[in-house]
Amino acid sequence: MAEQYSIWQKLCRKPAAVAAMSFIGLTIFVAVFAYVLVPDSSPDANRMMVELGAKKPGFSKQILLLPKQQSGNSKSGSIWSGTKDDFNYLPVNNYYFEKGRIVVEHFIDEGLQDTLTFYFNEILPKEIAGKTISEQHRFIETERLKEHTFYLGSDRYGRDILSRLLIGSRVSIAVGLVAVLLSLSIGVFLGSIAGYFGGWVDSFVMFVVNIFWSVPTLLLVFALTLTLGKGFMEIFVAIGLTMWVGAARLIRGQVLVLREMDYVIAAKAIGASHTRIITKHILPNIAGPIIVVAASNFAAAILIEAGLSFLGIGIQPPQPSWGLMIKEHYNFLITNQPLAAIIPGLAIMLLVYAFNILGNALRDVFDVRS
Repeated sequence: MAEQYSIWQKLCRKPAAVAAMSFIGLTIFVAVFAYVLVPDSSPDANRMMVELGAKKPGFSKQILLLPKQQSGNSKSGSIWSGTKDDFNYLPVNNYYFEKGRIVVEHFIDEGLQDTLTFYFNEILPKEIAGKTISEQHRFIETERLKEHTFYLGSDRYGRDILSRLLIGSRVSIAVGLVAVLLSLSIGVFLGSIAGYFGGWVDSFVMFVVNIFWSVPTLLLVFALTLTLGKGFMEIFVAIGLTMWVGAARLIRGQVLVLREMDYVIAAKAIGASHTRIITKHILPNIAGPIIVVAASNFAAAILIEAGLSFLGIGIQPPQPSWGLMIKEHYNFLITNQPLAAIIPGLAIMLLVYAFNILGNALRDVFDVRS
């Protein structure tokens, strides 16, 4: 316990590590509570208003909410999957009331609009339809007319970039977590038995490791993705199954040194089982390198997922992913609307940088020579 406290104290003395942990913690918090925080809480933040496509950050427009005919005004969903929209969203420039109806100037594009008319019984719930005209007007102005602001702008489909960016953080955090769990599970198991038993076990494991090591990671991910299919979990598994090689080599090297230590030899002498020696005496003493590898693999997994999504074989639309957001809008870089591609790219860079900073800090903290 004292040693763990000392490690935490050493990390807290490094401002860069504290900043990295804070950013990672904030990203995880946003990923978990994304649908509570975002302006667009529809599933996958996929609320399209094509009239408002490719708008700059801070753009604001009044929206008329038109109830869907079969929605029944009943919200369905959760803070994890989002809430299904019960309304169609119509951007308007202006409006005025006539007897029993509202006339709106429908925004189509800059300098282009048309006039639409909606009767109150089309947009009012039954309990409001029987009230006075002034109460009906007040209800429409407060409940059916909303001001919507695109704080980071909108993409070419009129979707809110901020909402898709925050929800897309789930993919990066999830792919890193799954990839780390898979890669460490395989890498620690194979590396520890190869280093501990040696002989033909070591030769066989290293033969398999060298085969995987000789194949470019991206090509191996391509092959696994095409085999497993395109999807949310498939891409996570594919990335995790390609990242265990480095962990296995590192763990093997550490175990080769520790198996010759006196306390390991003593444990063998008193009849401790191989499983107990590996799990109770060897692995706890190489926790530092394992944690450093986990941080490194987390960053690498985020980059690989972004690259696969950019190439179109990763996360599939409409589910938001930072790599997919770049793919959908990279051609905007040569226009006057480059932020649609720059913002998710910046998010990837900052998160990967934070994990690299944390990995370097952990390496320094666990280095017994310093």
